[in-house]
Amino acid sequence: MIDGKKTQSHSIITNTFARLANYGDVITYVINAIENVKPIIEIKKVRISGSTQIVPSLLSKRRQETLAIRWIVEAAIQRRKTQPNWNFEQCLLVEIVDAFNKTGVVRKKRDELHRLAEANRGLAHYRWW
Repeated sequence: MIDGKKTQSHSIITNTFARLANYGDVITYVINAIENVKPIIEIKKVRISGSTQIVPSLLSKRRQETLAIRWIVEAAIQRRKTQPNWNFEQCLLVEIVDAFNKTGVVRKKRDELHRLAEANRGLAHYRWW
Protein backbone atom coordinates (compact mmCIF):
# COMPACT_ATOMS: atom_id res chain seq x y z
CA MET A 1 0.00 0.00 0.00
CA ILE A 2 1.12 3.52 -0.65
CA ASP A 3 1.92 6.05 2.08
CA GLY A 4 2.58 3.45 4.78
CA LYS A 5 -1.02 2.28 5.15
CA LYS A 6 -0.06 -1.13 6.48
CA THR A 7 -3.26 -1.66 8.47
CA GLN A 8 -5.42 -0.97 5.45
CA SER A 9 -3.31 -3.31 3.30
CA HIS A 10 -3.60 -6.05 5.91
CA SER A 11 -7.36 -5.58 6.04
CA ILE A 12 -7.70 -5.80 2.25
CA ILE A 13 -5.60 -8.96 2.03
CA THR A 14 -7.41 -10.60 4.95
CA ASN A 15 -10.84 -9.89 3.48
CA THR A 16 -9.75 -11.02 0.02
CA PHE A 17 -8.38 -14.29 1.39
CA ALA A 18 -11.58 -14.80 3.41
CA ARG A 19 -13.61 -14.51 0.20
CA LEU A 20 -11.11 -16.71 -1.62
CA ALA A 21 -11.71 -19.46 0.95
CA ASN A 22 -15.01 -20.18 -0.85
CA TYR A 23 -12.98 -21.40 -3.85
CA GLY A 24 -10.83 -23.86 -1.87
CA ASP A 25 -7.51 -23.80 -0.06
CA VAL A 26 -6.34 -20.19 -0.11
CA ILE A 27 -2.58 -20.82 -0.01
CA THR A 28 -2.48 -23.28 -2.91
CA TYR A 29 -4.93 -21.13 -4.86
CA VAL A 30 -2.77 -18.01 -4.56
CA ILE A 31 0.47 -19.91 -5.24
CA ASN A 32 -1.00 -21.48 -8.39
CA ALA A 33 -2.33 -18.10 -9.51
CA ILE A 34 1.14 -16.58 -9.17
CA GLU A 35 2.73 -19.56 -10.94
CA ASN A 36 0.33 -19.14 -13.88
CA VAL A 37 1.25 -15.51 -14.50
CA LYS A 38 4.97 -15.59 -13.64
CA PRO A 39 7.12 -14.35 -16.53
CA ILE A 40 10.20 -16.46 -17.27
CA ILE A 41 12.01 -13.81 -19.26
CA GLU A 42 12.04 -10.04 -19.50
CA ILE A 43 13.14 -7.67 -22.20
CA LYS A 44 15.51 -4.75 -21.94
CA LYS A 45 16.26 -2.06 -24.46
CA VAL A 46 19.90 -1.94 -25.51
CA ARG A 47 21.49 0.55 -27.85
CA ILE A 48 23.31 -1.33 -30.62
CA SER A 49 25.05 0.49 -33.48
CA GLY A 50 23.01 3.63 -33.04
CA SER A 51 19.64 1.88 -32.86
CA THR A 52 17.72 0.60 -29.87
CA GLN A 53 17.03 -3.14 -29.86
CA ILE A 54 14.97 -5.29 -27.51
CA VAL A 55 17.12 -7.98 -25.87
CA PRO A 56 15.51 -10.84 -23.90
CA SER A 57 17.06 -12.09 -20.66
CA LEU A 58 16.18 -14.69 -18.05
CA LEU A 59 14.74 -13.72 -14.68
CA SER A 60 15.59 -15.03 -11.25
CA LYS A 61 12.82 -16.85 -9.39
CA ARG A 62 12.42 -14.00 -6.91
CA ARG A 63 12.08 -11.42 -9.68
CA GLN A 64 9.52 -13.65 -11.45
CA GLU A 65 7.35 -13.82 -8.34
CA THR A 66 7.75 -10.10 -7.64
CA LEU A 67 6.63 -9.17 -11.14
CA ALA A 68 3.68 -11.57 -11.00
CA ILE A 69 2.41 -10.12 -7.72
CA ARG A 70 2.99 -6.56 -8.92
CA TRP A 71 1.09 -7.24 -12.16
CA ILE A 72 -1.86 -8.77 -10.28
CA VAL A 73 -2.11 -5.74 -7.97
CA GLU A 74 -1.77 -3.30 -10.89
CA ALA A 75 -4.52 -5.14 -12.79
CA ALA A 76 -6.75 -4.94 -9.71
CA ILE A 77 -6.11 -1.20 -9.49
CA GLN A 78 -7.04 -0.78 -13.16
CA ARG A 79 -10.18 -2.89 -12.69
CA ARG A 80 -11.11 -0.70 -9.71
CA LYS A 81 -10.92 2.37 -11.94
CA THR A 82 -13.22 0.79 -14.55
CA GLN A 83 -15.65 -0.71 -11.97
CA PRO A 84 -16.47 2.21 -9.65
CA ASN A 85 -19.12 0.31 -7.68
CA TRP A 86 -16.68 -2.50 -6.70
CA ASN A 87 -14.31 -2.23 -3.79
CA PHE A 88 -10.63 -3.13 -4.12
CA GLU A 89 -11.08 -6.48 -2.37
CA GLN A 90 -13.51 -7.65 -5.06
CA CYS A 91 -11.19 -6.47 -7.83
CA LEU A 92 -8.20 -8.24 -6.29
CA LEU A 93 -10.25 -11.41 -5.83
CA VAL A 94 -11.33 -11.41 -9.48
CA GLU A 95 -7.75 -10.88 -10.65
CA ILE A 96 -6.47 -13.77 -8.51
CA VAL A 97 -9.24 -16.04 -9.82
CA ASP A 98 -8.45 -14.99 -13.41
CA ALA A 99 -4.77 -15.70 -12.84
CA PHE A 100 -5.61 -19.12 -11.41
CA ASN A 101 -7.79 -19.90 -14.45
CA LYS A 102 -5.04 -18.68 -16.84
CA THR A 103 -7.22 -15.89 -18.20
CA GLY A 104 -7.42 -12.16 -17.70
CA VAL A 105 -5.25 -9.13 -18.24
CA VAL A 106 -2.20 -10.40 -16.36
CA ARG A 107 -1.96 -13.65 -18.32
CA LYS A 108 -2.28 -11.71 -21.58
CA LYS A 109 0.51 -9.38 -20.44
CA ARG A 110 2.76 -12.37 -19.67
CA ASP A 111 1.99 -14.04 -23.01
CA GLU A 112 2.65 -10.81 -24.90
CA LEU A 113 5.99 -10.39 -23.12
CA HIS A 114 7.00 -13.96 -23.99
CA ARG A 115 5.90 -13.48 -27.60
CA LEU A 116 7.98 -10.32 -27.90
CA ALA A 117 11.01 -11.99 -26.33
CA GLU A 118 10.68 -14.98 -28.65
CA ALA A 119 10.51 -12.70 -31.67
CA ASN A 120 13.77 -11.04 -30.57
CA ARG A 121 15.62 -14.15 -29.39
CA GLY A 122 18.20 -13.66 -32.12
CA LEU A 123 19.50 -10.65 -30.21
CA ALA A 124 20.05 -12.57 -26.95
CA HIS A 125 23.82 -12.63 -27.52
CA TYR A 126 23.89 -8.86 -26.90
CA ARG A 127 23.03 -9.46 -23.25
CA TRP A 128 26.06 -8.55 -21.15
CA TRP A 129 24.51 -7.88 -17.73
